[in-house]
Amino acid sequence: MKIDIITLFPELFSSFLDWSMIKKAREIGALEVETHNLRNWGIDKRGTVDDRPYGGGPGMILRIEPIYNAIQSLKPKTKNQKPKIILLSAKGKIFNQKVARKLAKMEHLILICGHYEGVDERVRKYLIDEDISIGHYVLSGGEIPAMVVIDAVSRLLPGVLEKEGAAEIESFSPGLREMLNKQMAKGQMINDQILIEFPQYTRPPIFKGWKVPRILLSGHHQRITEWRAQKIKVKRKT
Repeated sequence: MKIDIITLFPELFSSFLDWSMIKKAREIGALEVETHNLRNWGIDKRGTVDDRPYGGGPGMILRIEPIYNAIQSLKPKTKNQKPKIILLSAKGKIFNQKVARKLAKMEHLILICGHYEGVDERVRKYLIDEDISIGHYVLSGGEIPAMVVIDAVSRLLPGVLEKEGAAEIESFSPGLREMLNKQMAKGQMINDQILIEFPQYTRPPIFKGWKVPRILLSGHHQRITEWRAQKIKVKRKT
């Protein structure tokens, strides 16, 4: 997978891209990430990329021309290679594991990091495929949301996690739903609810009198699986 990031602050990504699973994904060739300073496509020699909003109001708005030119420069030259273009902004739909799994199947993502008071609405209307937010709050820019997307997506790429299928039995993932449904009676299947992974423990078995549940020390795999299924938290979407 290739990810291009359009941002006013490419330096913010330097240490992030050389860390943990993202570093591994890059090292094994599963992920290629490049940052691009939006000012390289500024409208003048100073690299101007923003202007005052029509109709008045506080703050500055990112202009459409630099973003358009950046996208055109980063698009593959062949028409059969179409990247998915994503704007990170507070107005977007909420990012979740389902979206992460969908994006992990793409070959090329272009992430646009909003800033200031946002972007010219024509960017959202004409230039992007998807508008993503990481929560119902406002950040200074789209850089942190872009990092969230990259982190969530990169660990789903083949060969990144040490154990095959490790991303299947965890919160919000299909494998957790399958595990729970195997323990359910017919007609009580879990389909659209949000699932949170069961508790996990490791050594020592006792610390300051706090004990690991006895069942996990039993070696009885069927009973452990049943216990874990019982401990999965089921939340309804709000």
